[in-house]
Amino acid sequence: MGSREFRLWQVAVPAFGPTVLNAVGQGAVLPVVALSALQLGASVGFAAFLVGVLGIGQFAGSLPAGALVVRIGERRALLVAAAVSAVAWAGAMLVRTPWLLGIALLVAGLAGAVFSLARQSYVTEVVPLELRARALSTLGGVSRIGLFIGPFLGAAAGHFWGLTGAYGVGVAGSVGAGVVLLAAGEPESIAVKSEPQPIRKVLWDYRRTFLTLGAGVFVIAVARAARTSLIPLWGEHIGLSATDTSIVFGITNGIEMLLFYPAGLVMDRFGRVWIAVPSTLLLGVGMLTLPFSTALLGVLAVAVLMAVGNGLGSGIVKTLGADAAPAHLRAQFLGGWTFCAEFGSVIGPILISAITFVAPLAAAAVALGAVTIAGTGWLARWVPYYDPRKAATSASVPMSRGRGVRSGG
Repeated sequence: MGSREFRLWQVAVPAFGPTVLNAVGQGAVLPVVALSALQLGASVGFAAFLVGVLGIGQFAGSLPAGALVVRIGERRALLVAAAVSAVAWAGAMLVRTPWLLGIALLVAGLAGAVFSLARQSYVTEVVPLELRARALSTLGGVSRIGLFIGPFLGAAAGHFWGLTGAYGVGVAGSVGAGVVLLAAGEPESIAVKSEPQPIRKVLWDYRRTFLTLGAGVFVIAVARAARTSLIPLWGEHIGLSATDTSIVFGITNGIEMLLFYPAGLVMDRFGRVWIAVPSTLLLGVGMLTLPFSTALLGVLAVAVLMAVGNGLGSGIVKTLGADAAPAHLRAQFLGGWTFCAEFGSVIGPILISAITFVAPLAAAAVALGAVTIAGTGWLARWVPYYDPRKAATSASVPMSRGRGVRSGG
């Protein structure tokens, strides 16, 4: 079925519905993790650490997620992930010690890794290549919409039931995602099944892809994570209130949600590089100019610049991974791909901490901005090389679903 017969609305319920519900639940929980940890008796430092445990779980679960999807299939993996997430959020709602809260968050992160990878694999398989970037950008976009809505629902629930209400929204989001999956009756497989090969073999066989295109994705992830940390830290550095910082994030989140579909459209029509390079460049320029902002309007201007870059990049990591993934080893390859991205998300804040240990915060912003801009050159070199649109055009054959190009090691 070609793109003229296929429409994205055909996969809207099974692909995007569970994603937005799962993201709503996660968005409701994230703002209250530190507060609930403090209520349970955690120190300020340990409470701050627990905020990052969910991301650590997603990072740790990225490679096992690929193996699980191959073993039990995309749909079953998604149902398992939704069920485990619901149990984890319920556990977080009921625990009485900070350590048990950390375990619940870690389990939720592991389940989130499975959920994200299985959803990406499914969309890559069922959507024609001509619409792939729009589909995966939409997948990223609806996730951001869910993360945007979640805190408001969590706050409303918290008004009536306290902090546990936010975790209740998390449970409802995970259960809702599972119900939608069951109701949609999504087929177990559409075309090519992944072969049950060890993850380590797939990583080795496709090492050239991971060391070239994957390195570019690592830089994107570092820049995104650094941006999320730098803006509030710089706001505090120049004396902005927590309310001011929240306003900045609210405005920038709204901007990002408006850009995901246009970004996918550009990638599908003109090539991935036309989004990968500008979006990363804007993030880098934003970090370089952040130290020059000395008041709310200046920080807002820089944050908006980076929000445009981040919004344009919605779905770029998933799209590049889908392009490079071999159809017969898709789940395992995407597990390694997610590992690259999640590793960058973990490293970004660590780099900021390391630099600020010996230099001012401004130096951290400039250093990471310079690394990000350097990464745009790397992306400009390798993204066109792996673009399946170019390969399909040069071969003069119809573009097919689920076919990666130049993925060999």
